[in-house]
Order: sequence, then structure tokens, then C-alpha cells
Amino acid sequence: MRNLLIFILVLIVVWWARRAMQRFAEESRARREQNAQRAEAAKQVPERMLSCEHCGLHVPESEGVRADGRFFCSDAHRRLGVRDEHRG
Repeated sequence: MRNLLIFILVLIVVWWARRAMQRFAEESRARREQNAQRAEAAKQVPERMLSCEHCGLHVPESEGVRADGRFFCSDAHRRLGVRDEHRG
């Protein structure tokens, strides 16, 4: 009976150790993937910042609005149009 309990205990320890090693391997793989994504993001070219023709605020080009060859920070400022007060 004692040998059976020891055998069951050994099986439980082996099962636990195997699960712990699998978890460690998954975490390591996830960390490597994160590091690769960070390295890829660091390689990307920074986005241009353009000045709004209405208020002068500098906004990333992808977030702004273009109209008639001019750049605005928002659709509301596009509707208001060009204002020269911010330049000076």
C-alpha cells in the first residue's frame, strides 16, 4: 500500500513538473515574439507631423484632414478654413 502511494505521488510530481515546463516554454516563446514585434516597430519610419492651416497644431499626417491641397487637424477646422492669426 505504501509503495502505491509513493508511485501516485511520483506521478503527480512528474505531471506537475511537465506542466510547469510547458508553461515556461510558452512564456518564453511569447516574450520572444513580443521582442520581435518591438524590434519591428522600432524599425518603422516615424510619421510626418503637419501643421493645421487653421490653428497651427502639429498633427500626425494620418490623423489629419486634407482639402484643396491644405492640411487641417480636424474636419471642423477644414470647414472653418485657413486662418493666418496662428502664423506670425
